[in-house]
Amino acid sequence: MSKLSIQEEKELISFIKDWLKSHGFTQKDLANELNIKSSRTSEIIMKIKELYKKGGMFNVARKLIKIEQKWLNDIKNDYREDNHTQPYNQLDIDSLVNKINQDTSK
Repeated sequence: MSKLSIQEEKELISFIKDWLKSHGFTQKDLANELNIKSSRTSEIIMKIKELYKKGGMFNVARKLIKIEQKWLNDIKNDYREDNHTQPYNQLDIDSLVNKINQDTSK
């Protein structure tokens, strides 16, 4: 494949920064997903260029989509786990009411 033009590279960097910000993630998060050690923009763009050489913009888009899907699934799973907290049962409520009554009677 041909190389990214300077204009395409600038637009891609701008897109990635906006994309990360819109999802609340950082360049470090993206670097982790791309399996690169540094979160510097230059390192990320080198990885993007590598992806581009292997399959063009389609390959870059496909990789970013996979990353986004993983992040969204992780968010859904975290939400599900948070919603599975056990509600208070009657014994807990009775205990709390007794404690409140004791505290107010002092």
